[in-house]
Amino acid sequence: MDWSSLPPLSALRAFAAYADTGSVSAAGSALNVSHAAISQQIRNLETHLGVPLLDRSSRKMRLTHEGERLATALAEGFGAIFVATQELTGRDTDRPLEISATPGFAATWLMPRLPGFRAHHPEISLTIDPSAAVRTLEPGGLDVAIRYGNGEWPGLESHLLVSSPIAVVAATSLVGDCEIKTPADLRPFPWLQELGTNEATDWLAENGVEHDRSLGLTALPGNLMLEAARQGQGVAITARLFAEPDLAAGRLRILFEDRRKKGYWLVTRPGVARPPLRHFVTWLRREAAKASSGI
Repeated sequence: MDWSSLPPLSALRAFAAYADTGSVSAAGSALNVSHAAISQQIRNLETHLGVPLLDRSSRKMRLTHEGERLATALAEGFGAIFVATQELTGRDTDRPLEISATPGFAATWLMPRLPGFRAHHPEISLTIDPSAAVRTLEPGGLDVAIRYGNGEWPGLESHLLVSSPIAVVAATSLVGDCEIKTPADLRPFPWLQELGTNEATDWLAENGVEHDRSLGLTALPGNLMLEAARQGQGVAITARLFAEPDLAAGRLRILFEDRRKKGYWLVTRPGVARPPLRHFVTWLRREAAKASSGI
């Protein structure tokens, strides 16, 4: 890296603070300098780079395209620096570990095992967000996500926890013993779909089946979707992992299965992890290994 070609750090900090707060006054307060100093530093940075970073044509300034690119890079860079220094000084240790997982995975797989983690690490506070929404992993925010897919999320590190094909299931009270050979045979039945996803509608479309709108489609959290399926309220698409006990007990019947290699992945940002995250990742991978080996 050509260190001598980089703009002054003070100018980069001033611009990053402005981009983060949205005003020169707030940026000045954040850096404990005057708003005039912030404005001057940003102009110096524009001169150094030879490109405008702010559009000053209207009363309210806005970032230019170049300004947005630089703001994004600085947010990532300064964010990583902040996290590393917080970890080195121990200031981030007491922040709760924030975990995102789908409701189905959280209720069926994670929650029954969490007492084991609490027993080993009672000092670590946890915040669990049971949501199908894909959230951004960022410094000072979400620490780790457990996502279903093939493990390919650009810019992130992923480790396979549990392999599980997707299964189309229904209660025997709903479909009985009727012969179901093709996806089109499911058209007369109501459908259930996990809230925040398009799994059911996408699967039907992929298989060339148009859902009968007169029967409706119910969207609800993953754990409640499986319970509704047990009660015969509709056909559901879920990870086979969650349906195994019901399939074994005969409460649910498997109708179709997609055996493409997918599963639940542990997803984190690259780089140094703070101690609570390291402890949680180590424990979670160990639990997944025990589950896969049948221990």
